[in-house]
Amino acid sequence: MNIFRLAGDMTHLASVLVLLLKIHTIKSCAGISLKTQELYALVFASRYLDMFTSYVSFYNTVMKLIFLGSSFSIVWYMRHHKLVRRSYDKDHDTFRHFFIVLPCLILALLIHEKFSFLEVMWAFSLYLEAVAILPQLVLLQRTRNIDNLTGQYVFLLGAYRALYILNWVYRFFTEPHYVHWITWISGLVQTLLYADFFYYYFQSWKNNVKLELPA
Repeated sequence: MNIFRLAGDMTHLASVLVLLLKIHTIKSCAGISLKTQELYALVFASRYLDMFTSYVSFYNTVMKLIFLGSSFSIVWYMRHHKLVRRSYDKDHDTFRHFFIVLPCLILALLIHEKFSFLEVMWAFSLYLEAVAILPQLVLLQRTRNIDNLTGQYVFLLGAYRALYILNWVYRFFTEPHYVHWITWISGLVQTLLYADFFYYYFQSWKNNVKLELPA
């Protein structure tokens, strides 16, 4: 554990809390992509299978349970809650998200650190997380109407991964033999996907105007 890892975890947790705040208090999921939330639920379900086989720490277990529980609860709210689901913009959230699941699974079967079920699922979760934000970014570009909570949610998601890159750099220089190419490349791809959003987010903050993405 180091300051960059802790900051990344807390930023990731903050993104989830912002989204849950939007859903629970406003009873709205406007501007949120159900496709991205379903992909994140699949990411965490496949990544945290090791909960049943190994124990790392109390902190690690709690964080896993939070991300698993929150991701599936968000999907449930958006699909089944009688008030929240009315605000879901299914007409614009049309990204064919399951078409990116199979390529990620095939890539995990071909490129992994060790050929075992848990390791392949871990690699699959990394590849899928790298591109899971795509439906959300496409939805925001189509609607162009981004409220503050949605903008903060996406920004915190991107910031979490950027902080994890700093964590990897720190560990590379402080820990012997710390090399994880799959994690590094997947995380870099994921962060680069946020580059355009970050630019417009900071522009809106600097100029004190409403956040809008170009169509």
